[in-house]
Amino acid sequence: MLELRGITAGYERRAPVVRDISLTVAEGEAVGLLGPSGCGKSTLARVAALLHRPYRGSVLLGGEPVTGFRHRAPRARRTAIGVVFQQPRLSADPRLRLADLIAEPLRATGRTEQVPERVDELARAAGLGGDLLTRRPHEVSDGQLQRACVARALVLGPQLLICDEMTAMLDASTTAALVGVVEEYRKKRGAALLAIGHDRVLLERWCDRVERYPADQA
Repeated sequence: MLELRGITAGYERRAPVVRDISLTVAEGEAVGLLGPSGCGKSTLARVAALLHRPYRGSVLLGGEPVTGFRHRAPRARRTAIGVVFQQPRLSADPRLRLADLIAEPLRATGRTEQVPERVDELARAAGLGGDLLTRRPHEVSDGQLQRACVARALVLGPQLLICDEMTAMLDASTTAALVGVVEEYRKKRGAALLAIGHDRVLLERWCDRVERYPADQA
């Protein structure tokens, strides 16, 4: 499904923050990437999500090399990947109600006719009931906003999910709920997962296997 070969990446041609990293995630497989804060995991996640072009190395999806990143990546490839970041308030437009936040990818890809059904389905799956969908990010908790971000990541039916420290800022009950949402989706769709974090216990319980980065960390 996803293969990273010899990825070296950084920003504005400064010293790389990721050096010569290779990783594979098979179709339907859940892989954890475990590493300390500041080691470059999030940069690698952005490369895997086609949001950041590496200095060197190759990204393959379904065995085919990726040649375009961000807006230059073909829509079919971009929409095959769902991403959830660590800090929901940095990835959510503060002007949008939660319902519109979830529907954002549908509208961006011209699938407006699917909005009512998909938003209702995923909001319920993510535990967003009552009037929460009518509220804006500043009117909800971090956990409630991250639930909406998870629903947004799933709304286009991706075959690969990338969760970058998805639960790092959340309490144990919300963490369990969101992992449950992701796993229920994966069970239905057979989607692959790359879960990135520094919580070894969580990743080992969640994933089929866990890779360490840097590889020699204790």
